Amino acid sequence: MTARIQRAACIGGGVIGRGWAARFALNGVHVSIFDPDPETARKAGEVLDNAERAFDRLFGDARPARGTLRVATGIAEAIDGAEFIQESVPERLDLKRMVLAEIDAAAPPEAVIASSTSGLRPSDMQRDLAHPGRMLVGHPFNPVYLLPLVEIVGGQATDAAAVERADAVYQSIGMKPVVVRQEIDAFIGDRLQEALWREALWLVHDGVATVEEIDDVIRYSFGLRWAQMGVFQVYRVAGGEAGMRHFMEQFGPCLKWPWTKLTDVPDLDEALVDRIAAQSDAQAAGLSIRALERIRDDNLIGIMEALERTGDAGWGAGARLREARDAMRERTQRQRTTGRRMDGRD
Repeated sequence: MTARIQRAACIGGGVIGRGWAARFALNGVHVSIFDPDPETARKAGEVLDNAERAFDRLFGDARPARGTLRVATGIAEAIDGAEFIQESVPERLDLKRMVLAEIDAAAPPEAVIASSTSGLRPSDMQRDLAHPGRMLVGHPFNPVYLLPLVEIVGGQATDAAAVERADAVYQSIGMKPVVVRQEIDAFIGDRLQEALWREALWLVHDGVATVEEIDDVIRYSFGLRWAQMGVFQVYRVAGGEAGMRHFMEQFGPCLKWPWTKLTDVPDLDEALVDRIAAQSDAQAAGLSIRALERIRDDNLIGIMEALERTGDAGWGAGARLREARDAMRERTQRQRTTGRRMDGRD
C-alpha cells in the first residue's frame, strides 16, 4: 500500500527537519518548512543541494519533477493545506507538547502528524492534543533523504488508521517503515546505537582508544557486515552449518562475563568532552561538515547500489532502493505522459 501526497509540512528546520524537507521535495511533494532560525532558507537550500546531488546519482532521469520547498513564517502558514506534517523540533517534552498542540489546532482534519523524536513516547506527547488519534512517531535516521528506515510508533490514543496512513506515505517517498510493536523509550534503533555509543565513550574515557581508532574498528569490520545483514543474520552465519542455535550455545555464556560497562555511563565532564572534540577535529582533517556529508552520501550510495545488485531482487536496503527506483520511474513516466497530453502533443 502506498499513498501519494501533494503537500507536506516540516516543522523544525534542524538537521533532521531539513533532511525530511529534501526527501519530500525530491519525491515530487511540495513542502513548507518552518523554523525560527533566520538562516533556515540558506541551510535548507544547502541540504537540498546535497540531496539532489545524491538523487541524481541514485535515480537519474527517473526522477519526477521536484516539489517546491518554501520557507514559511509560522506554523499555521506552514501547515496550511498539508496532508502530512513532520515535526522535528528539539528533543524537549515541554517544547514538543507546545508545538504539537499548535499544529493540532490548525492542521487540516485529515492530516497525519508525525514526530521525529529519537526516544520520547508518543503517549506523552499526545497529552494536550484535541485530536491525539492522528499523532504518532515517525523516527528517521540521518541523512533522512538517503537512509530508508523510519520507525513508526503509535501512542495509546493513536488510531490504527493513522499508522497505516503514515506507513503508506513513507513508502511513497521510498522509505522502509518498521512499525514498532510496543511503545518504549528510544524505540529500536536508538537503543541499539546507544549501547555501542556508551561503550565507545568508556573506551575514550579510559584511554583505551581514540575516536578515530574506535571508528576504524567499526568501519573496517562489523560495520561492513551490519550494512547488509544485521546482527542476527551475521551471527547465524557465524554459527556455521549448525546455525544460530550453535552460535548461541557457544558464545552465549560470555555475555555474563564482565566485559562491558553497559550499565554505567562515564561522566561527560569538560575534560572528556574536550578530549573527544579535539580528537574529532583531528580526525576531520579540515573537512567541512558539508564536505563530510557529501563523502558520507557517496559512500552510502555505493553501498546501496552494491546491495541492489545482489541476487534477482536486491538485498536489504538495495532491495528497497530497487523498489523505489521502479516506482519512481513509473511515476515519472506517468507525469511526462500527462504533460504531453496537456500540451496537445499526444
